[in-house]
This record gives sequence, C-alpha cells and structure tokens, in this order.
Amino acid sequence: MANHQKDFLFVLIKSLSKSEKRQFKIFASRLETSSNTKFIELFNILDKSDGYDEKLILKSGIIKKVQLSNLKSYLYKQILVSIRLNIPSQNIRYQLREQIDFATILYNKGLYKQSLKILDKTKILALENDEKLMAYEIVEFEKLIESQYITRSIQGRADELVVQAKELNYRNTISSKLSNLSLQLYGIMLKTGYVKSDQEYTYIDDYFKKHLSKFDDKKFGFREKYWFYNANLWRSFLVQDFLSCYKYALKWVTLFYDNPSMIYLNPVFFLKGNHYLLESLYMLKYKTKFKKYLVLLEETIKDPRFPVNDNIASLSFLYLYNNKLNYHILEGTFSESEYLIPEILNKLTVHTDHLDEHHEMLFYYKFASIYFGTEKYAECIFYLEKIINNKNLSMREDLMCFARLLSLIAHYEMGNDYYLENQLKNTYKFLLKMNDLQEVQKEIIRFMKNLNSIYPGDIKKEFVKMRIRFIELEKNTYEKRAFLYLDIISWLESKIENRKISDIIKEKAKLINR
Repeated sequence: MANHQKDFLFVLIKSLSKSEKRQFKIFASRLETSSNTKFIELFNILDKSDGYDEKLILKSGIIKKVQLSNLKSYLYKQILVSIRLNIPSQNIRYQLREQIDFATILYNKGLYKQSLKILDKTKILALENDEKLMAYEIVEFEKLIESQYITRSIQGRADELVVQAKELNYRNTISSKLSNLSLQLYGIMLKTGYVKSDQEYTYIDDYFKKHLSKFDDKKFGFREKYWFYNANLWRSFLVQDFLSCYKYALKWVTLFYDNPSMIYLNPVFFLKGNHYLLESLYMLKYKTKFKKYLVLLEETIKDPRFPVNDNIASLSFLYLYNNKLNYHILEGTFSESEYLIPEILNKLTVHTDHLDEHHEMLFYYKFASIYFGTEKYAECIFYLEKIINNKNLSMREDLMCFARLLSLIAHYEMGNDYYLENQLKNTYKFLLKMNDLQEVQKEIIRFMKNLNSIYPGDIKKEFVKMRIRFIELEKNTYEKRAFLYLDIISWLESKIENRKISDIIKEKAKLINR
C-alpha cells in the first residue's frame, strides 16, 4: 500500500471525482471575478501533482510562504462547501439538516410560525427514518420557540412537546448506552484479544451482564435493536461463542432486510452486519448459508438504490472480496480462487486511501493461504514476508503470529532447512514477546523444531501423533480459533496420506453438509 499523504488538503483534492472537480471550478468561478484567483491556482497545482510538494507551490509564485497556511485552509473549506451543495437530494440526513437550517433562518428573522411549520414536517420525516437524535434536536428547538414567544399555534402544545422530549431522550439514552457498551467491548478486543481462560471469560460475561441488565429489548425500536445486536455480537466474539455470533449477526442483517429503507440510509451498518454474519458462518463452516448471504450481499450492493460514495465503495470492496476468498478457502477450491488475487491487488490501489494496512495485510495472508493450498510455496512466502516485515501491525499481532507459523511450514515444504532453523528462533522469540504463546503455537514450534532430527522412516509416525494431538486441541474453546487461521490438521493429513492439501479440504467440505 502506498504511503498516505499527510497533507489533508492534498488528500482531499485527490479524493475528488472528475464531476466533483468540475463542480468545484464552476462554484469557485462564481465566488471570484476571475478564474485565475490564487486559491484556484493552488487547486490546479495540487490536482496535477503526484505528491504534496510545498517547494513547488512556492516556486509557482502564486503565494508567499507566510500566506500559504491561510490559503490552504480557505481552499479546503471552499471544496467542502462545493461538495455539500452538490450532495444528492435523496440523502435523508442532509435533507433533515438543511430543513433545520432553513427553520433557523426563519427563526432569526422573527418568522416563528413559518419556522415551526418547517420543524414539524422535518420532525415527522426524522421519526419515519428513525433519526431520533435529530428529532430530539427539533423538539428542543420547538420548545425554545414556544417558550420564548406566544405563538398560539396549537392548544396543549407545551404538554405535547414535553412528552415527545421525554420519550426521545429515553430512547436516545438507551441507544447511547448500548453503543457505548459495544465500543467498550470492541476496545477490549483490540487491547487483549479473544478470551484465553475461564477467568477472562467470567470477567467479560459479568461485565456484559452488568451493563445490559437494565434494558427491556421488547420496547426497542430499530436503532436500539441495532446497538443491542451489535453489543451482543462483540461479547460473543470475545468469548469465542461463534454460534452466538451467528445468531446476533443474523438478527442484525435481518433487521435491515425487514426495514429495506434503512439499508440505503445506513449502508455502512448494513455492510458491517453482513461481514460479521459471513465471518461467523466461516468460523462455523456453514458453507451453504455462507454462499447464500454472500450472493445476497453482492446483489444488494449492485442494486441501483444502494448509495455510492468513496467510503461505501471501499467497504463494499473490502467485505465482498474478503469473503469471496473465505468461501474458496472454506471449500478448498484454491486453484479456482487465484484469479481473484490480481483483481484484488488492482482494487487495493484504487482504495488505498480508504483502507488501513491491517486490512491489506489480511488480504496478503489469504493470498498466502491460497498459494499454500496450490503448493506454490515461493508465492506463499512472498506475501507472508510482507506481513512479517511490517512494523505497524500492533493491533493485529495474531495475524503476525500465524504468518510466521505458516511461513515455517512453507519453508519446510520447500526444503529450506537452514532458513527454517533461523525462522524457528525468530518466531519463538516473537511469540514470547507478544505474550500469546498458547498450546497450538507451542506444539507447532516444538513439532517443526524436531522434524529435522527425526529419521525419514519415522516422520509419518510423527505426523500421525501430532494429528491426534491437534485434534484434541481443536476441541478446546480457547484454542480452536487458531485452526481457522492455520489448518494444520489438514496439512498433517496431506503428509500422512501423501495427497494434496486442497483435496483433503475439499473432501471435508463435502462431508460438512450445512
């Protein structure tokens, strides 16, 4: 992934589409008498540049260094104003915000009845689209007008507004508390990862129940249900209860499909829910349901009604292609998935400014898994080294860990005995440093370390012994996740039976009829 430019103005200009650039120049020409104003010239210089170069700007002579900061701030603001004026009218949130602004203008001009009329219509629209925060803001504005001026608009208006304010405040408070809980659980996930013991499980379970016990989910509206399912999902992921993950992710996605207008109003929430649903199904190896919801997701994204912007396009790419790879890995159809790799690499360059390195490295790990499955070990190691040599993956140490372990096995398959010994030492040191040396990792390191000292005639026996050991570990709740990153059991079976690992995984996929 290319380094992100640090200059915000440059990044903003490079993110503009051709139509947005054209709209900005039309907008800018109306602000000034000449199209050759300083800020338009600055825009043109940055637009044509491959990188932000302050020396190039100063060399152009359009501005002195002491004035550059102010000019950049002014240009940045004007670009945002231009984009704001050209936002599609079907975006409900912008419609609501615009109407509130109109009501504010009328209020400031002393046209109170006109302001109240707009606010009342806008409030109805906000409630229809479950925008309770904006609805509450509108009610508070109505209260201000009614309490400050004698409008005589409706008899009993004060009581009506007080009731509305209390109800909206109550629901917004619930949503806020549930979203706080969801974010706190996500923070725990980033900080400590999945639970690794009964003690950690009990802590998470008690923490969750303590924060959730006061809510009655039977009274929830759309947004409260969304955050309720979200919080339950993160709790399930933390304790590695993948069946519960599936349950709440399905509720999340079904909530949107039952309220189709919300898909187009909240596309990011919709996409994330589908991603977690597919991830849960992948962990459970429910390939039939996985394919069903993957196809449904792709059809929804292609629907002309589905919103399109840079952020949504990047998330759609990320979740769709990540799960396309997962489906092939689940099925063992590694050769059939290779065509996706160059396609994804091309799309990564398009979406580079909207995706972080962690997601790119996750793609690389899946590429490596696919090449390992097709026995192209050099290509496998090529992508694993991109992960291993990355110094910025502090929040994805699990990915770094299994990249090293898979690299060990790939080097073994290639017969790189000397390099394997160094890799074993470095991997062991890394695992100790990250304090995540669980039984699966210990066994893989121990097994790989002993392989070179085993007589050729005894290697198959050792593979059989290790297969039995790993099957036992897979039954352990706190160890089973490791096998989703690295299917060591299928690899051992391929060595025992002298068959391709892809054939082993394909056979297992056929036996799992769900």
